Amino acid sequence: MKTLVFSRTLRQSDYPNVTIVSDNQRDVLTALKAAPGKDIWLFGGGALFRSLIEEGIVDTVEVAVIPILLCAGVPLMPGPAGRFKLSLDGHKVYKSGIVSLEYLISPG
Repeated sequence: MKTLVFSRTLRQSDYPNVTIVSDNQRDVLTALKAAPGKDIWLFGGGALFRSLIEEGIVDTVEVAVIPILLCAGVPLMPGPAGRFKLSLDGHKVYKSGIVSLEYLISPG
């Protein structure tokens, strides 16, 4: 599995086992999507996720609902953001109570 880390502060020489991408994220991901292989997963990075979804690079989004109530938290995407239509494509309920929801994304 190839691991890419999108960062403007990390240096490639400090992390030889991963590929550090500091600019041209769209070009890097477009080339990666065109290459043979499996799915591309993005973990964390709400601002990066927002920019990629706005550029039409993201096909699906999986959201995990964890049964803990918080009085504050980190938003999935920092605003302001465009509006996107989500269509439920699958779900899974775990014994722990966590629910994973998979949505297809379309502009709207």
